[in-house]
Amino acid sequence: MAFILTRINVGDYDAWKPQFDRDAPGARAAAKGWRVLRSVDDPGEVFVLVEFASAEDAKVARERLVGSGVLDRFSDTSGPTLVEIAESVER
Repeated sequence: MAFILTRINVGDYDAWKPQFDRDAPGARAAAKGWRVLRSVDDPGEVFVLVEFASAEDAKVARERLVGSGVLDRFSDTSGPTLVEIAESVER
């Protein structure tokens, strides 16, 4: 299991979300699922965590996302970074 983690300051979340849902690059086509989290202090700052069955699937998705240029319209981003679970605790 592997993930793509991206932080974006989208500004207007309500304007950004429909664009995210369209997934024009097809980066989430092979995804098992995803989570969109919003900063409590800045609702325009979002964290997107997309889960894939393998690191290879995640790499292909990251290449699609970066290659599409959709992130270029945001000046404040971090990622997309490929990550794996190092530890998981549920209570």
